Amino acid sequence: MHTVRDVAANREADRLMLLPVSERVFAKKPRPLRVATGALLVLAGLAVVPATPARAQNFFEELFGIGRAARPPQPPRNVPVQPPQPVEPGAPAPGEGAETRPSVPAQPRQPVVLRVPAEDNVAGQDLLLNGLNGSLKIERSGSAYTAQMTLPGTKISQPTENCTVKLDGGKPMPLSAEGRAQGVSRFSTASAECPLRFEILDGSVLATPLGSGSACTFTAADCETKPSGLWGPGAASLLPQAGEFDTARGVADKAVRDNYKIMTQRARGGDIRPIVQEQAAFSSDREQACRTYAREGAHGYCHLRFTEARAIALATRLGANTATPTAANAPARPRRSRAPVEGMNPDAQGAEPFADQ
Repeated sequence: MHTVRDVAANREADRLMLLPVSERVFAKKPRPLRVATGALLVLAGLAVVPATPARAQNFFEELFGIGRAARPPQPPRNVPVQPPQPVEPGAPAPGEGAETRPSVPAQPRQPVVLRVPAEDNVAGQDLLLNGLNGSLKIERSGSAYTAQMTLPGTKISQPTENCTVKLDGGKPMPLSAEGRAQGVSRFSTASAECPLRFEILDGSVLATPLGSGSACTFTAADCETKPSGLWGPGAASLLPQAGEFDTARGVADKAVRDNYKIMTQRARGGDIRPIVQEQAAFSSDREQACRTYAREGAHGYCHLRFTEARAIALATRLGANTATPTAANAPARPRRSRAPVEGMNPDAQGAEPFADQ
């Protein structure tokens, strides 16, 4: 005999049989275990998903790639959008291949100009070849210059013996001005026995033979001379100024380097190599000429004068105005100490009162 519960169960079974298959699964009553598992999953999802509905929607949109990450960025509102500018054919696109250059072009480097020695700065001085022997004295008479010169040498018949020859018999020789082709004043002698060129440096003269060789031969006097080199003061008068020469040598060396760099920058292609060779030859010639100067290692006078002449020559070739020096190649002379006066500290000799005030 069927109970009321059995009858209700049969009716429910008959109703499910009439439903489609896809709906029968959801129409069945869940078992207690499945119900508990589903409840836990729902609670875990609620813990992960943001609390507000809007945040939950954004979370799922970003998760499935349909949110803001999938949409192109939108320009701010109420901001006018610049229309694309037409680009000329062949021109690079903005931001591509464009070089960043300063608005004001950089000024080219200027040559360094040292003070050019005056023509008469050696007038009346007794100069020695390499500071050792011989004699050269230049005198000025109005705008004209003359020179008296005694050349040291060796005997032709006995090369181990020394000899001296007075050029033009010891009479004053007129000097012909040759301008300033290399920046410093140039003079030449018209002596048939030994024609020479003089370059007037600071306190010295650089002599160069104008003949076919570096030596002048005086057959009648049985003497061969080599007058080329630096004619300057003796070593005894140069040693006290060694510190000043060293300071001035640093200025001159820097001027040579700067002017040499400018000259190579201005040169083109094959013109650079001769400049490099010339600079290397200058260094070699300076060492060759100055190694025989008396006590050169102690005062460095010859190297200084050669370097100054080179710096002035380079500045002249670069078209600089040599009448206006841009670097001081003569160090300032030390101040003389004043004699002590009343009121000075007796323990500080030569001190000036209130010097630090």
